[in-house]
Amino acid sequence: MSGLREQQKAMRREAISRTALELFDSQGYQATTMEQIARLAAVSVPTVFAYFGSKQEILLEKLREADHRAIAEARRRAPEFAEALDAICYFEQCLTEYAFAVLPAPLWREILPPLLPLLGSTQQAVPEAYKRVNDALVSELAQLFCDLRDSGKLRADLDTDYAAFLFNDYGHVQLLRLCSQAPLDLQRHQAEVRGFTAFVLRGMVG
Repeated sequence: MSGLREQQKAMRREAISRTALELFDSQGYQATTMEQIARLAAVSVPTVFAYFGSKQEILLEKLREADHRAIAEARRRAPEFAEALDAICYFEQCLTEYAFAVLPAPLWREILPPLLPLLGSTQQAVPEAYKRVNDALVSELAQLFCDLRDSGKLRADLDTDYAAFLFNDYGHVQLLRLCSQAPLDLQRHQAEVRGFTAFVLRGMVG
């Protein structure tokens, strides 16, 4: 019986999440209220709050889902690449593809601009919930750099934490540029990311 109850709860949670994303997409994140989500999902407002403390939590759950899927795929394939450039670019490609698989471009256009000025080295003004998601992503990227360093594909004295911060920061800017295009030009985006990554990996010292 408990198994059926858990299945029903999972289905209700998914229905609420799906409904919220439909509203975010059709009328914007800021304009959507928890009351609207409850009404369209055919549940009570307290029920929505029982599953998600805020509409931000609904959004962040989808971001975590995208990151987890992208990271798992990128880490699985990473040993196949002979060059660090290819491994890093594939990691970014996975993140981008899964990002748009869970959130549409218009929603990214709405939520990214307020966040970008806050994502500096201190991140003091970043909402705590988003900071946890972002920190987890940076940590995974740092681990990728560690793996590449330990396999001899990157320099032995590389500051992997700073490299991860730098690439994540750049990735946010590029994601905003990409989702501002109509239609999305993924091929051009990937070429720009590859060019930037190759430039950084070569360094600027003669």
